[in-house]
Amino acid sequence: MMTESIERPAKDPLLQPAGLRGVAADLSSDQRAFKNVSWGKAMMWIFLLSDTFIFGCFLLAYMSARMSTTVPWPNPSEVFALTIRGTEVPLILIAIMTFVLISSSGTMAMAVNFGYRRDRRKTAALMWATAALGATFVGMQAFEWTKLITEGVRPWGNPWGAAQFGSSFFMITGFHGTHVSIGVIFLLVIARKVWRGDFDQGRRGFFTSRKGNYEIVEIMGLYWHFVDLVWVFIFAFFYLW
Repeated sequence: MMTESIERPAKDPLLQPAGLRGVAADLSSDQRAFKNVSWGKAMMWIFLLSDTFIFGCFLLAYMSARMSTTVPWPNPSEVFALTIRGTEVPLILIAIMTFVLISSSGTMAMAVNFGYRRDRRKTAALMWATAALGATFVGMQAFEWTKLITEGVRPWGNPWGAAQFGSSFFMITGFHGTHVSIGVIFLLVIARKVWRGDFDQGRRGFFTSRKGNYEIVEIMGLYWHFVDLVWVFIFAFFYLW
């Protein structure tokens, strides 16, 4: 009894399904986007995504409180004004704080650039400069808090209008200031490791397990740029609105 063998055509690996299935197949087979990303970088992106939701909820709560209150909302130009030589200058401190924090993004970007080149001295110096700018921002924010507290601003009220102003201010700026403070600490720690050559020698310890790998500098850059970007939204919604 003779049997006939049926030859099946070989599946073309380049042939992709059409429509949405094709898009899904293309994304799921992308080797570079999913398989060559380090664990640390992937976890940082996940953390930043979760933090985006938290800051977003805070800003939405602030906008809801401001639009729903029947009591007049305090004028930011008056509340955050500083008296210089007898003249009140509106938002001058906030403008300087914003300039300092945005400038720190530039030094952080240069630090990442020199980290790719494995220039440890310039990388460490720029990270220290970034930390100094971040600490300056936190110091000015502490001055801003002190000024408002002495003027009677509390989480449950303030002398200028709606009681929700104080709680919104301390919650949003305090949460952001905590992020900046944590970033400054990590910048100092990592900059010290870069300066000592821990990444070049592969010295055992936190963030230095792989010899010659400066990826932690880039991961720190992702966090710092995120903190700066969040401040832009806080500045726009809280101080300019």
